[in-house]
Amino acid sequence: MASFDIVSKVEIQSVDNAVNVAKKELDTRYDLRGTNSEISLDKKSGTITVASNNDMNVDSIVKIILSRFTKQKLDVNCLDLTKEGYASGSLVKKDVPVKQGLDKETCKKITKLIKESKLKVKTQIMDDVIRVSGKSLNDLQAVIAKCRTEKLEVPLQFINMK
Repeated sequence: MASFDIVSKVEIQSVDNAVNVAKKELDTRYDLRGTNSEISLDKKSGTITVASNNDMNVDSIVKIILSRFTKQKLDVNCLDLTKEGYASGSLVKKDVPVKQGLDKETCKKITKLIKESKLKVKTQIMDDVIRVSGKSLNDLQAVIAKCRTEKLEVPLQFINMK
């Protein structure tokens, strides 16, 4: 039986590279000079913290980060931009967490999508990984193609093809 795993993982080193390049761009941007703006990455929690004088500057910095993610070939869907900024003294801060792994709801949505395709494959949810197995490699490749065409809120990787 052939199988593969569906996961959602982001290399933290690539995120670190994108944040470092965004920091360099922040230093050279004319409209952000003298605003006490900063970007920091907490590698353990996987959170990018953006701080500046006002909301408009914070939004500009987030756009810089998004452009750097795109240029580093990282999927911008791995960033959770739903959190609002908060005041911290004279600065406005915004925490942007990096999504790692698949949550239960997304796993259920993906397995439902695979079941609706009526391919002869079996799915199994194991924590934040979905294992898809079947007799035919063509069916497995059809599942991968189906998952890539669907608009999901998390980036997917397909690993351990056996």
